[in-house]
Amino acid sequence: MLADIKRIISQHQDALEVLKKLSGRIKDIALLCQKALESDNKIIFFGNGGSAADSQHLAAEFVGRFQKNRKPLASLALSVNSSTLTAVANDFGFQKVFSRQISCLGKPGDIAFGISTSGNSPNVLAALCEAKKNRMHTVAFLGKDGGKIADYVDLPLIISVSQTPRIQEAHILAGHIICELVEQTLTTKDDQK
Repeated sequence: MLADIKRIISQHQDALEVLKKLSGRIKDIALLCQKALESDNKIIFFGNGGSAADSQHLAAEFVGRFQKNRKPLASLALSVNSSTLTAVANDFGFQKVFSRQISCLGKPGDIAFGISTSGNSPNVLAALCEAKKNRMHTVAFLGKDGGKIADYVDLPLIISVSQTPRIQEAHILAGHIICELVEQTLTTKDDQK
């Protein structure tokens, strides 16, 4: 068991090294989020399974608070409404559970923020394609080689390791960094008014 613990920690450290090399991309995503929120646009997160949980987590950090008391920042996760998810999946197929929501909730200047550890989730890809039609900005947290999604988004962040749990750990850290940077910048600007 101790050998497994050390192996898992080493894999985690490898994923963090990949993430560290992506610092410039994290900065670009944070700036995009900041600009969208300053312009009264919103960030729409979506993903499946653990990535759905990460979507909800990050949306909550923006709407609630991360570390500072400040005004709420417009963000939502598309996986939270079970009635919508099941109705769309039943009537149109699971591949459209996010794209159908993007088509009516996403506006030009909003950010469609997909999360997929494989980079190949068909419903995440479909939503990002719909977002492009709506003239939204597109961001994706991805894993492995980025999959099909990497080619469809403005700003992909690819954690190029093979273990799904390690990819998810790096994704949530990147998300927390973005939340912290955006919150610091926007609260500093609010304090200066």
